[in-house]
Amino acid sequence: LKAYTSAKSTTLDKEFYDAISAYSFSSSSEDDDYDDTDYDDTQHVSKDQSMDWTVSSLDKKSNPDPGASHLCGSMCEAKSENDTNCWMSPSGKGFMIRGKTYLKDSTKVSGGDPLLKLIAVDWFKINNPISKVALHPKCLLQSEAGKKLPFVLVMNLQVPAKPNYSLVLYFCSDKPVVEDSLLGRFIDETDTFRNSRFKLIPSIVEGYWMVKRAVGTKACLLGKAVSCNYLRQDNFLEIDVDIGSSSVARNVIGIVLGYVTSIVVDLAILIEGKEEDELPEYILGTVRLNRVRPESAVPLES
Repeated sequence: LKAYTSAKSTTLDKEFYDAISAYSFSSSSEDDDYDDTDYDDTQHVSKDQSMDWTVSSLDKKSNPDPGASHLCGSMCEAKSENDTNCWMSPSGKGFMIRGKTYLKDSTKVSGGDPLLKLIAVDWFKINNPISKVALHPKCLLQSEAGKKLPFVLVMNLQVPAKPNYSLVLYFCSDKPVVEDSLLGRFIDETDTFRNSRFKLIPSIVEGYWMVKRAVGTKACLLGKAVSCNYLRQDNFLEIDVDIGSSSVARNVIGIVLGYVTSIVVDLAILIEGKEEDELPEYILGTVRLNRVRPESAVPLES
């Protein structure tokens, strides 16, 4: 990863925190699969005004460039906003997440820059859905540079179609993850806990109204909406998201694929905060997909 200036590092240390270093897990389910709070101006509060920044979830021992700059996936990173069939990582400001006082007044705040850096995106086509893609010999995490990264969150979105596709996102930290932080606990906790906390927020930035209506902008607990499988190994956690496991999700992705070459999609991932000392939330990672061409997917043997 590129080295940050000392000024930016100071900002990140203040902005990205984890209030969970001493929390206890709650077994109660506070939300449905979707977070229905509307995006409205009364909820848009600056984090600097509303949040008490505490402990960082990343170790202070930083490895500025552990080789991530030499890694690339099969989908190209955008060089400008006008590029197509590519990805970029937008700021989290376009996403509304739970603020410090959410449990009292349902106030949401604008997200900040992601905690993890999106370093690569793979766009694969396969005959049958593939899981544990991080262990595949052709996966970038199996390279020498990939094995040296402090931690990588791999998100494998399994897209049902003919052929099947996998959109694989690689979110990397430039520091070791603190074990008793919320992120650290999520990494090593049970699948039940992960399913109750892993949240995705979608947004169609550009596209037809029917696509925007189908996708929406509501936060979704993925593990409750579709089947998610997890692989914790070495320096990574892989999350395999089986979109085809839900008829609703399958119908939505079918609509998206029908217009995918003409739409711009933003996604944000985060861990849901359910207790007061788990708030405010922070965004783990973001991706913007610019007018993706299905035929550009690279074949991958399962």
